[in-house]
Amino acid sequence: MTRSNSHILRLDSSAPDFTERLDALLSRETDTGADVQELVAGILTDVKRRGDAALYEYTSRFDGWNCNADEMLITRERMRQAWQAVSDTDREALELATQRIRAYHKHQLQQDWEFTDEAGLTLGQRITPLDRVGLYVPGGKAAYPSSVLMNAVPAVVAGVEEIVMVVPTPGGEMNELVLAAAYISGVQRGFAVGGAQAVAALAYGTESIPAVDKIVGPGNKFVAAAKRQVFGTCGIDMIAGPSEIVVVADGGNPAWIAADFLSQAEHDEAAQSILISTDARLLDQVAESIEAHLQVLPRAAIARASVETHGALIHVHNDDEAAFAVNRIAPEHLELALEDPDALLPKIRHAGAILIGHFVPEALGDYIAGPNHVLPTNRTARFSSPLGVYDFQKRSSVIRASRTGVEAIGPAAAHLAHREGLQAHALTLELRLKDGA
Repeated sequence: MTRSNSHILRLDSSAPDFTERLDALLSRETDTGADVQELVAGILTDVKRRGDAALYEYTSRFDGWNCNADEMLITRERMRQAWQAVSDTDREALELATQRIRAYHKHQLQQDWEFTDEAGLTLGQRITPLDRVGLYVPGGKAAYPSSVLMNAVPAVVAGVEEIVMVVPTPGGEMNELVLAAAYISGVQRGFAVGGAQAVAALAYGTESIPAVDKIVGPGNKFVAAAKRQVFGTCGIDMIAGPSEIVVVADGGNPAWIAADFLSQAEHDEAAQSILISTDARLLDQVAESIEAHLQVLPRAAIARASVETHGALIHVHNDDEAAFAVNRIAPEHLELALEDPDALLPKIRHAGAILIGHFVPEALGDYIAGPNHVLPTNRTARFSSPLGVYDFQKRSSVIRASRTGVEAIGPAAAHLAHREGLQAHALTLELRLKDGA
């Protein structure tokens, strides 16, 4: 294991300890330690007990401004004013993104279904939307109107009746583009509060903020810890960790690949960027281009800390080794910048979003392509999926049966109930099976 001239870790899949080294790279300290969990637990309890009063105090402490119920509320009219205030170019971009996100997510709508089996029972599934969801919008190191669109639009498509947004406002300053995105995407009302206290308000409800059925949207480690702790009181989408990207390349423009590599690194110092290639010379060229980009990018200090602490350039020797590495990493974003990406694609089992070809950088998916950019991180793509309409819909099973149907299968059910020692269960069936019932 060596480091390049750009101080980025280099790994080789032929090394006997490659898997061990890769696993060590992936075992970042990205989740919340006991100190954060304890702090968050205290905030949750406080907001649950004192409601708005606790929110005002935490907003003053963490965001540096004194608010009240009126100042905390972001009305639909305030969002409309922001929509009118942003530039024509802003509105056009938000409109196009909203249209494309809506069009994609309409394909995810689930439908009711039924069938009648050989015993005469009609079995089915009924789909219903959630009543109210809470959307957490990050507002720390950067503001993300795209996150508003990606969370709110699928909820609207799913048929959610009410979408409530919370967003931190350091110094009391509202981000107009975030409010404009909330307006066009269908958010009914918002609140200028963030952090674990906002998650608590959404989960438990306060005098001003209604309790929701599900909380969606990414945040910092305090938000992640709060979402983890309120799960069960309400639903959550996922525990979001730092951003990740894996680029698999066998050629192409090193400057393009280097930019893609850095696209997630600029989010924060804990983000992870990995390049995998069968071409060792390409790895060297990309490393040089990464350094060149870091000389001019505005967020270069953040990106450099990310790639030098968590990044890697991995030399593999064939597609099977590339696929092994990708599936081991289970990345949030996966770019297949390959001449024949469809040769590798069937071997990929674990990835949040797969971007195929040299002309599909991760940023295209982040903003405008249509699929959701809220994706599983921290290797959870092994068992999780991108946010979608299905996160805002519930499934209820439906069973219809006549006496004939119960006669066909009821005796077996009663037998199993007796075997489990649940005689009342069995009795419910046996009474219905009696002659003349």
